[in-house]
Amino acid sequence: MKNFTLLLIASTLLLFSACNDHDAMTENPFFEPSTLPFEAPDFDRISEEHFRPAFETGMEVELEEIERIAGNPEEPTFENTIVELERTGEMLRRTRLVFSNLTSAHTNDKLQEIQSEMAPKFASHSDNILLNADLFARVETLYEDRENLDLDDASMKLLEDTYRDFVRAGALLSDDEQSRMRQINERISSLTTEFQEKLLEMTRERAVIVDDEALLDGLSSDRIAAAAEAAADRGYEDSYLLSITNTTRVPILTSLNNRDIRQKVWKASAYRGIGEDGGIDTRPIVLELAELRAERAELLGYPNFATFAIEPQTAQTPEAVLEMLTDLIPAVIANTEQEAELIIEMMRADGIDDELQPWDWEYYAEKVRQDRYEIDEEEIRPYFELNRVLEDGVFYTMNRLYGITFEERFDLPVYHPDVRVFDVFDEDGSQLGLFYADYFTRDSKRGGAWMSSFIVQSHLLDQKPVITNNLNISRPAEGEPALISFNNVTTMFHEMGHAVHGLFSDVEYPSQAGTSVPRDFVEFPSTFEEDWAIHPEVLRNYARHYETGDQIPQELLDRVIAAREFNQGFDTYEYLGATMIDMEWHLLGENEIPDDVEAFENAALEKYNMDWHAVPPRYKSAYFAHIFSGGYSANYYAYIWSEILAADAFAFMREEGGLTRENGDRYREYILSRGGSLDAMELYRSYRGGDPDVSHLLRRRGLSVE
Repeated sequence: MKNFTLLLIASTLLLFSACNDHDAMTENPFFEPSTLPFEAPDFDRISEEHFRPAFETGMEVELEEIERIAGNPEEPTFENTIVELERTGEMLRRTRLVFSNLTSAHTNDKLQEIQSEMAPKFASHSDNILLNADLFARVETLYEDRENLDLDDASMKLLEDTYRDFVRAGALLSDDEQSRMRQINERISSLTTEFQEKLLEMTRERAVIVDDEALLDGLSSDRIAAAAEAAADRGYEDSYLLSITNTTRVPILTSLNNRDIRQKVWKASAYRGIGEDGGIDTRPIVLELAELRAERAELLGYPNFATFAIEPQTAQTPEAVLEMLTDLIPAVIANTEQEAELIIEMMRADGIDDELQPWDWEYYAEKVRQDRYEIDEEEIRPYFELNRVLEDGVFYTMNRLYGITFEERFDLPVYHPDVRVFDVFDEDGSQLGLFYADYFTRDSKRGGAWMSSFIVQSHLLDQKPVITNNLNISRPAEGEPALISFNNVTTMFHEMGHAVHGLFSDVEYPSQAGTSVPRDFVEFPSTFEEDWAIHPEVLRNYARHYETGDQIPQELLDRVIAAREFNQGFDTYEYLGATMIDMEWHLLGENEIPDDVEAFENAALEKYNMDWHAVPPRYKSAYFAHIFSGGYSANYYAYIWSEILAADAFAFMREEGGLTRENGDRYREYILSRGGSLDAMELYRSYRGGDPDVSHLLRRRGLSVE
């Protein structure tokens, strides 16, 4: 525990003097660490009114701690400066981790109001630390003398990263420049929060209501029942609600036989955020964010935001990113065109002579799959019941690779009834931490899938990890089994890859824990775990019929695995399209920001020969959460950069014997346990024995290596 009890008391009394509700203040669950196992959040005690006072007091306490470090009359040492910085802000950190999880997974109007209010305050608070001249002087002194400090590798990296963070925040700027930097940061924080809130509003706004069940021909009975329940929950009786997802494409398009309904659903997704029919318009936010980021980068001496954002990543430069991406494009286009020929042929056989449209692609791609591989999604889904996938698939694989076990517990409070909690035990019986699983979609949850933490691991703070996974699987009708798509299956494996990255963290400093690695490395462990979903041994263990318990037939299993490679051209094309839009926005200088978002997008896609209307980008700017509210600005390339590592590592593990404890233990030791304590690519080379081979990525995606 940190020794700041007196500061905490003083801050609490100060706040109490402005508050009439004494009980609310003294009983605030964030003012002290939770007494639950591993300091897990006590959601039975937490309510909206606790966040503001905890945030305000947490910031006050942390600034007092910072001033104590900055004003220390003793000469700066690694212990009294860098290590002490790692100890600061515990109350604020635990409050923000709970709050950010709630605003993503189960938000409401009150939480959103607090989020909007606090966003600029958090930005200002960060600047108050990183632009503290006395504090930076101590950090700079240590940095310049770092070779004489006799630090271990993790401590040396912490010192170098700390110095870099101060400089990149503007510590070397003039007073006037720092003043402008503060204004920019506060405005960016407010805008990204507003963008995130509008995305959630758009999920409700753009949902498609269908009045005639006949128009849902092609959907299974359980999906239709779920759509009816969703409509009823919104107040639409005798109707059916089709939700859009966070991406341009909507998975339900694979099943809807009515072409007009497919078009309606696709357009609801693709045209959101542009103010259509007086709806929500996020384009002004996009333009202002692009301009502010460019100005911020130029203040710091960078030609554009992309150069600034990519510098600390493993790619290091936009040129390296663009070289990798453009090298992939010709092969991706060629493969996508081959897929299109098969899809158009299927359309013609169905009596449709029109041009191939984006709302046709996935529907007829599914038909091609059924024809070539005799795969029907409705034939597959009965073998993928959510709980069996989780326990006999995901948990089974983690046990086979790493020796860990998951045991569900029911005594810990949760923020929503859908949430499940598991103890995670190592092979020797010691507990690694807690795992929260929240898999169903709801109006209060943002789109997509993600991993996050309530508590991060740290030996310095004597804390073990409390990790959460979130997905957006459609809730089944009451009493029905949760039968999921194979895409949902691989997403569960993917997010568990992030989870074990957090659970296996074994580092000293909290800022280096778990997934605190470069953005273009963080998706490597998660993508790596995806491929175990199709490992024959793993599939046979979890792919069982939900009614009979029979294993998925081997010949169907073979077809599922073979069919996985089809449509990878499309998948990669739409991803690269979004990546190029991200890069082009953030390669702009401050005075190069356009007025027309759609025209800019079209020009960006045309520049890279990726402007085929039938394969639109996975995200358009107006709802591109990753880059305008999610921390992936100029970093969306990270997914495919990380996939190169994941494909290479998986190929290496197969060469070494595949699904074995020896392989898992080595991977855990070199990659999963180290967090950000060492250079990411050094970790990879130590594990792999060399640099990754990009051909494994192409083979993984079923693309021609040529």
